[in-house]
Amino acid sequence: MIGGFEVGCRIAMALQPSHYRNWHITATVGTIGAAVSTAMLRGGTAETIAHAIAIATSFAGGHQENLQGEGLTKPLHAGHAADAGVLAGLAAASGVTGSLNSLHAPHGYAAATSDTTGNWAAGLEGLGDWTPITRMTFKNHGCCGHIFPTLDGLRLLQARHGFGGADIAAITVHGYGPTKSICDRMRVSSARDARFSLQYCAAALLLMGGVRLAAFGTEALANPEIRALMPRITVIEDPEIAALYPRRRQARLQVDLKDGRRFDHHQQTRKGDPDDPLTDAELAVKFDELAATVLEAPARAALMAQLLAPGPLPAALPLVNRLTASR
Repeated sequence: MIGGFEVGCRIAMALQPSHYRNWHITATVGTIGAAVSTAMLRGGTAETIAHAIAIATSFAGGHQENLQGEGLTKPLHAGHAADAGVLAGLAAASGVTGSLNSLHAPHGYAAATSDTTGNWAAGLEGLGDWTPITRMTFKNHGCCGHIFPTLDGLRLLQARHGFGGADIAAITVHGYGPTKSICDRMRVSSARDARFSLQYCAAALLLMGGVRLAAFGTEALANPEIRALMPRITVIEDPEIAALYPRRRQARLQVDLKDGRRFDHHQQTRKGDPDDPLTDAELAVKFDELAATVLEAPARAALMAQLLAPGPLPAALPLVNRLTASR
């Protein structure tokens, strides 16, 4: 798992940010990561793993229209990436070969899906000194991650100044490319649309206090107060913030209240990113909320105790099996 995560993330670093303009990176580079993990599990040599990567580049797909547009395809992207990646890894382990120039050739994967043949200096930066799995993000909100800086900034301003959704005259959000191209979305007719709408998520945060499971339920989607607040929220692409993406994901907020007060804030981090991590207590709250959909309170507490206990994690697996079987 660590090996697949490493290779996938480093290839993503070499392809970004232009790759994401037309391609959904979970679906594309996720395929390559799954191929690497499969080849490693099969005991593959470095050459076998290289061929798994090469084969996976021909299987990797998933474009932005099925991420941003209508339909239900987007959730299939991750599963298809795993499926196709496993096939590529098994094929390489069985002796199937691919072109070992598949990533960087003039008509290879990077050239076909980004503006260059790959920024491999960026992709290999720090190789051997750190591994991407130690710098992963724990999502603090149940929506698209490009909305997170806005939500974190609004939450901070609320804590400082005590306003609510009913107090808002206007909110202007200055963000990076995908903040505008993916999440500037006023048309919301489903939970899937809502998760990619900055306007909906910001309004839900201000009126409901959070953007987790409840924010995408039937009652919330029909909430007239959320719908009334959405048109007051404007999204603008900011050249300075856009230049820092994807290494930095920020937002600059201007909040105007009905009483005439204005608050400006530059949100430079996303809560849950490696440079602004969730605390253990915050992770526990998220765990409890999500686990509550399948486990009663005593079972959740017992499982949490197992997960936090010293020693190897597999010690918790028998309890997990018993709890899920009882459902």
